[in-house]
Amino acid sequence: MLMDPQNLPDRIREVRERMARAAAAAGRNANCVTLLAVGKGQPLELLASAAAVGLKDFGESYLQEALGKIAALQERALTWHFIGRIQANKTRAIAEHFAWVHAVDRLKIAERLAAQRSPHLPPLNVCLEVSLAGEAAKGGVSAAQLPQLAQAVAALPRLKLRGLMCLPPEESEARRQRAWFQRLRELKEALNAAGAGLDTLSMGMSSDFEAAIAEGATIVRLGTVLFGPRA
Repeated sequence: MLMDPQNLPDRIREVRERMARAAAAAGRNANCVTLLAVGKGQPLELLASAAAVGLKDFGESYLQEALGKIAALQERALTWHFIGRIQANKTRAIAEHFAWVHAVDRLKIAERLAAQRSPHLPPLNVCLEVSLAGEAAKGGVSAAQLPQLAQAVAALPRLKLRGLMCLPPEESEARRQRAWFQRLRELKEALNAAGAGLDTLSMGMSSDFEAAIAEGATIVRLGTVLFGPRA
């Protein structure tokens, strides 16, 4: 069943309260964590309602669907994040229409985004996706190869390397959830110790965002907990 847009303000408030409690428990300021509303598969009307009650950051994985939403909501001054796996033949549209890309895991993709980003636009914010568990079905650079990729991407024009992103295995226990997010935080800290200057950890989804916040997430990618199941 699709969510009634009238229920959306209450759902958003409940989620923000959970985020604030998780941040407070970790000694963090909740304002340091961005709620990224994941709208893939959700109707445009629901996203418009979310924007109307104050959400500003939206994440999409399906490019053609996203382009239609971006066009329809262009007067809302929203920030659009591409969070899905990136195919080489889609980099131009991503470079032209998004402010953030969360799942870069190959230098070839980063080079295409840099070459296709208009110099008249601000630099494209980039997060490198890290494969923490080596799952074949998921993308991501290995921890061993991460420093080399980070150095190469940081040197590209019209891109701004902001941080790291992960999609860890599903875990039901908070302790095990936190272990994966701790690993990503440690990788960010290691890069920063070498001078990378990263400020972003894109980690945590509807089932584990509180554990991610406890380990330093600065962006949590939330879909189902906000909007309910996809159509």
